[in-house]
Amino acid sequence: MQTVNNQNSPVHFRLWHREFWQLAIAQMLLSVSVGMLIPTLPLWLFNEQNFSASQVGLSMGVFAIGLYLLGPFCSYLVQHYRRNAVCMWAVVGVAAAFGVLWYADRSRCTFVMPWVIVAVRLFMGAAFGLSQMVLASTLIIDITESYQRTEANHSSSWFSRFGLSLGPLIGILFLMYADFHTMLLAGLAAIAIALLLIGGVQFPFRVPSERFSLCSTDRFLLFSSWPLWLFLLAVGLVTGMVFSLPLSAQFYGFLMVGFLLALLAQRYVFREAELKSEVVSGLLLLLAAILVILSQPAHTTDVVAAPLMGCGVGITASRLLLFFIKMSRHCQRGTSQSTCLLAWESGLSLGIGVGYAVFYVQPARLLYVAVGITVALLFVYTRILHDWFLNNKNR
Repeated sequence: MQTVNNQNSPVHFRLWHREFWQLAIAQMLLSVSVGMLIPTLPLWLFNEQNFSASQVGLSMGVFAIGLYLLGPFCSYLVQHYRRNAVCMWAVVGVAAAFGVLWYADRSRCTFVMPWVIVAVRLFMGAAFGLSQMVLASTLIIDITESYQRTEANHSSSWFSRFGLSLGPLIGILFLMYADFHTMLLAGLAAIAIALLLIGGVQFPFRVPSERFSLCSTDRFLLFSSWPLWLFLLAVGLVTGMVFSLPLSAQFYGFLMVGFLLALLAQRYVFREAELKSEVVSGLLLLLAAILVILSQPAHTTDVVAAPLMGCGVGITASRLLLFFIKMSRHCQRGTSQSTCLLAWESGLSLGIGVGYAVFYVQPARLLYVAVGITVALLFVYTRILHDWFLNNKNR
């Protein structure tokens, strides 16, 4: 009889206590605030600052580099200082980057030098990356029992995923009914609420450790999972390329519907399915969404392609997160979380940057390239990566 590989995360209601809700919502609000800039910052740079497409692409893509700048120091910081304070200071850094953008727009600074925006985005990426790494790899793990930690990581990642659709949706609505600097104030408000939520969770005092070096890969990168890192980065790259297109608020609204469908599918459709089926199905749905955008008018793109894309991305990304956890050894869970987070966020930012810098006046070519990458991902996963994972997992 054939062995069926499956992996479920049963729901334990004891996980959903007040502290978990606070941290999960804070994680979502941070994703919302940064996501608000995905469709709006390029428009501001084009219309108000007269940036070229390559300069806009660099400004959006450099965020991916920033994500990795403070990662080597993450373990040192949380071992030597109060870990919730480290996270909160990183969140303050994100707020400071928003404040610089708000000041530039409010004071009507004309023709801001491109290096200024690049520096702000680089700093924002560094602060956002550190805050999310500490949240995912340390704080959320600290408030959950050991047998609930996989479920906690899986559930909290969905809050960030919904932030990916809510952020651009809110950003576009603010541009439609208000203006860019009001939208930035809304982003700052979301960050402030996230700070209050994180600050409202009590963590036990830990004696600072003296055994940790200043730089390390702990809580940063799990090098043994590098094939998964590359694969998830490529999935994020395709998603980011699509996000660089001029999409409507309705698209992001239906994208959230797709995320909800992905949640239901994981709960009911893939509950006892063969393990390979989830990623394959997710990539096929992503491929279908891109083909619909390529061949159909805009209103069909919103109603059909967006739910397909949300469902495909949601199924694929959440399953790969569990793969990263399975790749980790004892005491490497936090490192696997950070590695997954960095792969997805950097792929998304690079995709947006490439979309503007390379394909801004060639949207059809962008979609053809996205189709080619997705087909290649399907081949790599079914022929190579899935078997590699089964042979190398540690849990």
